[in-house]
Amino acid sequence: MSSFWSRIVVGAVLLPAVLGLVYLGGWWLWALALVAALIALDELYRLARPLRPLVLAGYAGTLLALLGAQLGGIPWMAAGFLSTIALAFVLKGISDTRQSLTVAIATTVFGVAWIGLGLAHALLLRSIPEHGRLAVFTVLLTVFAADAFAYFVGLLIGRHKMSPVLSPGKTWEGLVAGTIVAILVPFFALYHQHFLTVGEALALGVVIAISAPLGDLFESAVKRDMNAKDSGRLLGGHGGMLDRVDALLFASVASYYLVRAFGWT
Repeated sequence: MSSFWSRIVVGAVLLPAVLGLVYLGGWWLWALALVAALIALDELYRLARPLRPLVLAGYAGTLLALLGAQLGGIPWMAAGFLSTIALAFVLKGISDTRQSLTVAIATTVFGVAWIGLGLAHALLLRSIPEHGRLAVFTVLLTVFAADAFAYFVGLLIGRHKMSPVLSPGKTWEGLVAGTIVAILVPFFALYHQHFLTVGEALALGVVIAISAPLGDLFESAVKRDMNAKDSGRLLGGHGGMLDRVDALLFASVASYYLVRAFGWT
């Protein structure tokens, strides 16, 4: 199966399942976030194997950060994340590797900060009283739709490379298409929903239009640094789990704090 059709099939199967768990929320969504986070973290640590990350500390820190976000919001999420440093130090102390302690712990904590906290903010979005389901649906659909339109437009008419070194497949034409879609989806999704005003919905679209491609390019830069094309092959044409959630990791954080700035907590 070609990469193109593989992307279509995998997306058609996974998207309804993900949206269903998001609709249910609660521990169903937490379990989804945990599985996605651990798989993505495993892919990152495999890429960064020469740096000797403390894998168990990363898994534990991610679990605690997501658990904290689910049970106690930002303070407990932060506490769970910060435990990664202590856990990594202990594991480094009893390990027999000669890798630099600073490098090993920094790599471990980086993974939890990027992936664990990114998905934890998706849980925080879902926990917004009354409108949490609508908020996280809007962010997920915006990220997915913008990415899909950017991919297909770039494939069909893309001629000008956006970042030839970091991500040769991305084009300015695709970015423009993705940006337009990212701004329009929140507008239509939130119109007359008694949640965000029209101006706030458009602002949310702009924030996602900026943060999602940055998240995508950030992952491309990490892979380039590690001399890898994809983070894995778990999702066929989409690559690995990290390749699929990279844009969401930035967009969920940016969207959550923007929504909070609008007065929704």
